[in-house]
Amino acid sequence: MNAPLGLGDYLLPAANPLTPLPVAATVMATVYLLGALRLWRQRRRWSVLRTMSFVSGCAALTAVTGLAVEDYGKALLSVFMFQQLTLMMAIPPLLVLGSPGTLLLRATPHRGVGKSALRVAHGALRWRVSRWALSPWVALPAYLAAFYGLYIADLLDLVLAVSGGHTALEAAFLISGILFTIPVLSADPLPVRMSHGGRALDLFAEAALHAFFGVFLMMATSLVVTTFAESTMALGIDPIEDQRVAGGLAWSYGEAPTLVMILIVMHRWFRHDSVRDAAASRWADAHGDPELDEYNDYLRRLERGGSA
Repeated sequence: MNAPLGLGDYLLPAANPLTPLPVAATVMATVYLLGALRLWRQRRRWSVLRTMSFVSGCAALTAVTGLAVEDYGKALLSVFMFQQLTLMMAIPPLLVLGSPGTLLLRATPHRGVGKSALRVAHGALRWRVSRWALSPWVALPAYLAAFYGLYIADLLDLVLAVSGGHTALEAAFLISGILFTIPVLSADPLPVRMSHGGRALDLFAEAALHAFFGVFLMMATSLVVTTFAESTMALGIDPIEDQRVAGGLAWSYGEAPTLVMILIVMHRWFRHDSVRDAAASRWADAHGDPELDEYNDYLRRLERGGSA
């Protein structure tokens, strides 16, 4: 019986740390920091909290795909599930709340190569594919495919059997999470914006998706994914028990980022309505409210009629 794995085992360097995602995370963090530093040197405002959020997302991406957790993610379903949930649920909000699109538009020089980059960015915003990709008709089916399609339709074993399948799945999880999160949380310029009610509805639907899937894995009496069975037993762990741990993660850890996102959306919704109501009150104080004036006239007429 092997000794239980500790937190330190997952934080060791990976066998191959130079995989595409850790390298991409390092490049993204570097480019973002260069843009933020350019604004600060020009004495232009840029939020430190946004910067910390984006860099934290890049650091989490580097850790979950560049440390030993990546190696154990190829051996244990529970660790693979942790990677999937982190890539789809925890990292995208951190990246999106960093407002990289706004930073790109503000920090990129309006000449030379920068001018061409801005033209590409504006063209992407007007592209019909962008409007389609950021719609709920793409994000929710992608979530369904990432969980129910891969696990219940027995597609995960087929993909993992292919060389590079693990890395390809990680990239797909991250992209699908970003596409889901952008319409819900992004303050960047977008080709289309969802209502606050639509955002909340998307999040509640996604939360129910995770919860049901997690319960399904925890209650399963046979292996849903067989790829990890041999390596799990080699580590002295019961594959069924490891599958139950994976289900518990989907049910608990997968819900935590969703809850935070719901709180952010509700706060923004309340703030938006408060600002709108305050503006309407100021307008009514300055110019009058035709509906209110008409209602007051109606009450006065009723009062005169009653007196007569």
